[in-house]
Amino acid sequence: MKTLSISIIAASLIAATAMAQEPVWDANTVLLESQELAEGVFAVVAVGADDMAASGLPIATSSGFVVGDESVLVIDTMLNEKLHTQLFDLIATQTDLPVRYAVNTSFHGDHSYGNQYLPEETLIIQHGFTSAFIPEHIEADKAFMIQNFGEGRGIEEIMATPADILVDAGGSLTIDLGNQTVNIRDYGFAQTGGDLFVSVPQANVLWTGNPIIAEAPALPWLLDGHLVETRDTLQAVLADFGANTQVVPGHGPVTDISAIQWHIDYLTAVENDVRAAVAEGLSLEETVAHVQLPEYQGYALFGWVHPGLNVPAAYNDLQ
Repeated sequence: MKTLSISIIAASLIAATAMAQEPVWDANTVLLESQELAEGVFAVVAVGADDMAASGLPIATSSGFVVGDESVLVIDTMLNEKLHTQLFDLIATQTDLPVRYAVNTSFHGDHSYGNQYLPEETLIIQHGFTSAFIPEHIEADKAFMIQNFGEGRGIEEIMATPADILVDAGGSLTIDLGNQTVNIRDYGFAQTGGDLFVSVPQANVLWTGNPIIAEAPALPWLLDGHLVETRDTLQAVLADFGANTQVVPGHGPVTDISAIQWHIDYLTAVENDVRAAVAEGLSLEETVAHVQLPEYQGYALFGWVHPGLNVPAAYNDLQ
């Protein structure tokens, strides 16, 4: 499957850098904190995320939860038991209502591995693609995560946990928590074949998962290619949300829709330069050397995400 093969390629690219000697971020040491964005609506981010984002550093998974009058919904369940427990401890400081729903924004382990630690009564919501992908590829995905985050981070013990509620391709779902409504929607391919965007309309809050990594200078990761489709999906998301929307990205502090626009602008710049290179008959190696985009540098992972992942993916897509 293309998704798996490109993820393995990405892992090998990471192994070729100094980053392979250290985890992207250490799931054993990350501390999480909650931020109330509106009544009953909370983002969960790594302590120090604001400073790390401004410096272009990679940041642990961002999450969140929504508290209604009757129950709670959590967005993404974290990479390991330690982070999952921190997340649920933060929920417990706000409410003793049951966590009735857990949404995975994608199949990626740092957004879904915590599923196996959920309370028995919690219903897992996934895209249909994610639900099918996880059990078939769990061992390969765990190897990818260990490559990125290191051994001894609780990844080895993870098992696939089946979903209870599925969102179809192009579909949406509305969850009523009691005086609090959460919308879950598939806008199309955004980083995987099963990306879900979660919003609380009355609070103007949106969780994007990995399609929006973090605010500038962070960049999208085209792990599975589809540059044009990804860019078009993000444009559709942007069109649905106003300027006052609070955006919780996949790996960063709470930001606004300028982060979505930044990702769109970068992908458009990559498309334009790679199209020109293909039209000139440049090889992949020549295209990588040609498409520098210095105005988008500043992300700590630029040196492998841009030339090692995004430009080759775009070249493959646009040929």
